[in-house]
Amino acid sequence: MNKYLSKFKASFSKWIKKPFHKAIFIFFFILLTLFTSMYGVAQWYIYSQNNKPTTLGVSFIPDYAKYLGLDPKETYQALLGLNIKEFRLTSYWSDIENTKGTYDFSTLDWEFNLAKQANAKIILTVGLRQPRWPECHIPSWATNEDKSVWQPQLMNLITSVVNRYKDYSNLVSFQVENEYFLKGFGTCTDFSRDRLVQEYNLVKSLDPNHSIILARSNNALGIPIGQPKGDEYSISIYKRVWDKTITHRYFEYPFPAWFYGFLAGIQEIFLGKNMIVGELQAEAWPPNGQSIPETSLAEQNKSLDASRLKDRFNYGKATGMKNIILWGGEYWYYREKILNDPSLWNVAKEEYK
Repeated sequence: MNKYLSKFKASFSKWIKKPFHKAIFIFFFILLTLFTSMYGVAQWYIYSQNNKPTTLGVSFIPDYAKYLGLDPKETYQALLGLNIKEFRLTSYWSDIENTKGTYDFSTLDWEFNLAKQANAKIILTVGLRQPRWPECHIPSWATNEDKSVWQPQLMNLITSVVNRYKDYSNLVSFQVENEYFLKGFGTCTDFSRDRLVQEYNLVKSLDPNHSIILARSNNALGIPIGQPKGDEYSISIYKRVWDKTITHRYFEYPFPAWFYGFLAGIQEIFLGKNMIVGELQAEAWPPNGQSIPETSLAEQNKSLDASRLKDRFNYGKATGMKNIILWGGEYWYYREKILNDPSLWNVAKEEYK
């Protein structure tokens, strides 16, 4: 054994003397060190969360249910019937103030009250950019206004929303804006940090008793170090999407679940802030920009079928994060109600049970 070890040492000493070989060795040594450090942080974080209960929630957006050809109230009641105990709801400016100067809270009131009856908690998003296309939900009457005009009107709307719902016993958090700095998706045009800071400070001043969540702009590396500093942060996790730029085929993100445990852990270490999964992809991603209603069931299954949905739930839990909001509840009901395919609904029923 010693003879072979001596031969290896001699060969390696000779090999590494060449500058190119030395550079390769240093590169892979740094890569290995980085990988093992990330994995170590991830395992520490996952272990530290082991004794905490897991909350599986879902986002619900009436406009999206309507888009899929569903009755929004029936869809929401069906999701509550799955025993889901946490919902992320939206307060679209375009819905609440569709007519300038007139607020309509009837739909959101109904959602809050029905959830309260079912002992379900609420995370409420506020601001201009909220989940679902076109991302920035500005009313048509404000689209041509200068920012100096529409921003004060938006702040008035946020004030009314926060004051109306802050005393609901089933409200757990406000989320201010959604993936605010994500420029590559949606119709948003204003990404000024000052506006985000102003909205955050406004919500905090109106309601210091509830935590405020800020959503990271993507699922890549990084620590949110700029202002404002959220009480918590959320991250979006998408696993299987259609690549319309290079390969023109379905693309599976290669990140293992522990990678997100690392992101949550490094944030915990440096910022002392909790992270939740704010959007865990649990609906199909059609090819070539098609809408879901115009995509065949067979094609939808290529990005999400029952087996993949089950794996998605397991993947979310494997990150170590204990608050996981699924993205696609309306879609599960669409598959059952419109396409007569209960496979996804049955998986969700089992998970939330």
